[in-house]
Amino acid sequence: MTSATLPLVSFVIPVRDDARRLQACLASIEQTDYPRRLIEIIVVDNGSVDHSARVAREAGALVLSMAKGRVAGLRNAGAAAARGRVLAFVDADHEIGSRWVHGAIAALSDPAVAGAGLPYSPPPGANWVQRRYDGLRSHPRAREDAPWLGSGNLAVKRDAFETLGGFDTSLETCEDVDFCQRLRTAGHRLVAEPDMRSVHMGDPSSLKAVFFGELWRGRDNLQVTLRGQWTFRHLRSAAVPLVGIAALALGAIALASGAPWLAGIAALLLVAPAAIKASSMTRRDPAPSLLHAAQALTVAFTYDAGRALAPLARAGHRSRRSAEH
Repeated sequence: MTSATLPLVSFVIPVRDDARRLQACLASIEQTDYPRRLIEIIVVDNGSVDHSARVAREAGALVLSMAKGRVAGLRNAGAAAARGRVLAFVDADHEIGSRWVHGAIAALSDPAVAGAGLPYSPPPGANWVQRRYDGLRSHPRAREDAPWLGSGNLAVKRDAFETLGGFDTSLETCEDVDFCQRLRTAGHRLVAEPDMRSVHMGDPSSLKAVFFGELWRGRDNLQVTLRGQWTFRHLRSAAVPLVGIAALALGAIALASGAPWLAGIAALLLVAPAAIKASSMTRRDPAPSLLHAAQALTVAFTYDAGRALAPLARAGHRSRRSAEH
């Protein structure tokens, strides 16, 4: 593809009170090796009280203001204002690599591919929680099909996005899982592209942040999972909160009745899913050890605990953001 035929790429970035990380995100877009005249940046400001909007304008972005709205609606509004044939959804707490846009264009040049991205990478100097948390992700070295990709690092063909109606604004979380499911059900391919590396500066840095992140993110997980095709992955995702709730109920009954055998079953139900997840995380570890395995189990258990309680607690995004600090 020559420079004369390269498409206009529209970046859509939702933000709320995150000026510092937004500035770094915009700088990373400026540093890509794609022609700047073929990049459009739209920042959708969700009622920020800091100087996020000013940072965006100073970087040459079009700023849309939406005082209220879920992230799905923010992204849809940005897409509606975009002029590009390629919609690039990037979150304000991400920094993309120099080859990101070229990687997206290369992947989307396949007529069968309508969406491309890559699982997030942890921030530089990641602590042990962030390193083990990263074990939940796969990092392919070659382009491959993906069941879903996070909407903080996703490029989509505009015509496919519009045909599908964009992100589901009835969802507060997991709108990316739902969109990717609908994209694939419509017959399109979704691929992980190694050149689309994106560092997530917002990776949870503590067990508290892992817990509250999944407590918030998991609130729509069961609903979205049940919408999709019934694969093993979907069944496993749906089972985690159900098994967790059952384990908590059994534990309460065991305490009330003084039945140690029932308490043992409850403990097994709580730990077994996390142990399976931790095993997968350890296999992805470049330098596995007993310490790393124990850390992986701790992170996996905290992750599953947040997901299990999400249908009951219904935590908001504010709780998740406050847990990061």
